[in-house]
Amino acid sequence: MKHGIGILGIAGRMGQMLVEEVAASGAPLAGGVDKSSATGDERRFASVADLAAIAEVVIDFTHASAAASHADALAEAGTAWILGTSGLSLADEARVEAAAARIPVVYAPNFAPGVTLLLSLAETMAASLPAARYDAEIVEMHHRQKVDAPSGTAIGLGRAVATGRGVKLEDVMESGRHGHTGARKEGAIGFAALRGGQVVGEHSLLFAAADEHIALTHRAFDRRAFAAGAVRAALWVRGRPAGLYSMKDVLGLA
Repeated sequence: MKHGIGILGIAGRMGQMLVEEVAASGAPLAGGVDKSSATGDERRFASVADLAAIAEVVIDFTHASAAASHADALAEAGTAWILGTSGLSLADEARVEAAAARIPVVYAPNFAPGVTLLLSLAETMAASLPAARYDAEIVEMHHRQKVDAPSGTAIGLGRAVATGRGVKLEDVMESGRHGHTGARKEGAIGFAALRGGQVVGEHSLLFAAADEHIALTHRAFDRRAFAAGAVRAALWVRGRPAGLYSMKDVLGLA
């Protein structure tokens, strides 16, 4: 019988925080998978499939390149999936959605509760502030090692704004402006990505009109906020039917 929470990338910095948060929650740790040769008290499995065979739910903050194979392995095993990996392509997200037809999946751009509330506010404000008058700009900053840009959270903010305005983000997104770009397009959602130092994560959404500016900002000072949120999602998802869920569902905001 399946039991406990499994962790992909268990030897990494986030993986070790997840181990601590699982222990603090009182839930059993099923074990983990990691390419590292690091040793410890956790049970180590050779593959995602091996871990999924015994874990009730698996938390995944690994690399976007692994998302599709993880989706297949977890769906085949019938194991719930908490996915916090950023930088997924549209094809990767399609595989996640396909997996969610067979297993419960909580997929979120950010597992910090404050960001979940920020996304809800962004959608509500975008629905109330007309695009013809209020330009939407998103600015994010992360540590210098981050490999994807804009961040998953920034994309999540953009999608929230687009949903509030009844459009698709892909149709209105402007990212990385450079050179003679011409005037700003009406209704565009702009992105700027900053990288430097060891910033955990900063995200700001600005609605800019000719006569007022409104800004929403979230700053993360410790990755533990993401780990604690992911474990909260893992505890919540147990026993849920197959489907694609978000942190709004976990927090009761959906």
